[in-house]
Amino acid sequence: MKNYQVDEYGFYGNFGGTFVEDRLKKCVAELQENYKKVIHDPSFLEEYHQLLKDYVGRPSPLYLAKRLSERYGCKIYLKREDLNHTGAHKINNAIGQVLLAKRMGKKKIIAETGAGQHGVATATVCALMNMECVVYMGQTDIERQYVNVQKMRMLGAEVKSVASGSMTLKDAVNEAITAWADHLEDTYYVIGSTVGPHPYPDMVARLQSVISEEIRVQLKEREGREVPDYLIACIGGGSNAAGTIFHYLDDKEVKFIFAEAGGKGVDSGYTAATLASGQTSILHGFRTKVILDENGEVQEPYSISAGLDYPGIGPLHAYLHEQGRAEAFAVTDGEALDAAFELTRLEGIIPAIESSHALAVLGRITFKPSDVVVLTVSGRGDKDIDTYLRYFNA
Repeated sequence: MKNYQVDEYGFYGNFGGTFVEDRLKKCVAELQENYKKVIHDPSFLEEYHQLLKDYVGRPSPLYLAKRLSERYGCKIYLKREDLNHTGAHKINNAIGQVLLAKRMGKKKIIAETGAGQHGVATATVCALMNMECVVYMGQTDIERQYVNVQKMRMLGAEVKSVASGSMTLKDAVNEAITAWADHLEDTYYVIGSTVGPHPYPDMVARLQSVISEEIRVQLKEREGREVPDYLIACIGGGSNAAGTIFHYLDDKEVKFIFAEAGGKGVDSGYTAATLASGQTSILHGFRTKVILDENGEVQEPYSISAGLDYPGIGPLHAYLHEQGRAEAFAVTDGEALDAAFELTRLEGIIPAIESSHALAVLGRITFKPSDVVVLTVSGRGDKDIDTYLRYFNA
């Protein structure tokens, strides 16, 4: 049986690992050492799961979307991560990493954010745990995610605008990594997705795996079986998708479907569809599929979705796709917007525009009436209302 788990060096097949410049080696080595000690520690896990229950509001519901199911001719369950405290799955990871930071004796938290959900989640946990918080965010994303920026500031975080490159998530990550290297003694860097040098991809996947752990229990209660026919999630860096599939990696009967941001089209030059158009390269300290230009340089990604606007993908997802274990669809901006309005009108749920990409692939698959499909709604659409209304009123 093929093993899809990470190896001791942080690789999933040829993807992952640790590729960092000298000034970051100490940062990464310190994290690797402490992560191994903490992640399976019973007292850490007890505190983590208690906060997920009492503070986040887990388990998140597994909702049978009857009208959506009728529309696509199968049984569709929505994993409602949008109902978590702060409105997305990001809080699961933020709590775990800030708890780790406290155990490492750190006093200051830094983070990057695109859509703002990871920034809000990190700022929230820092307020809860009395930690200083600085969030790096591209100027483009600050402008299109105004509400989340104000939330972070209200929670006491400093939001630092990044004006380099395309002024989006990739550039925010660059700035955060630099700040981490310069202030290692008292600072911990909370990465929001399954990207970066080892152990970040594995750590974030494990902290988000509460999603698939709950799906198993909830499906058993609802359907009499733990294993669905399909698991569907959107991917940028890939944290909600990793959490959705984690406990199903070796269940070959489950089909994994990833929805990536096609932007204006895979061949348009305005896309973030990494699996469709990426090449193997190094990005932000790990090896993965990366969108490169004709000169082999990282191409500026594009998506209407700030949370999926990243030129790479988590190493686990790259490996699963390479091995044929997962199928990926590139979803255009227009398709995602249409899917958002469909869910809103059929089920009364306004999803985050990231989640709308996952919803958009439902029409690309021929389901059987007996198929059980679980689709993760990674976040709620409050932050995207302006974008939705511009489209609706156009």
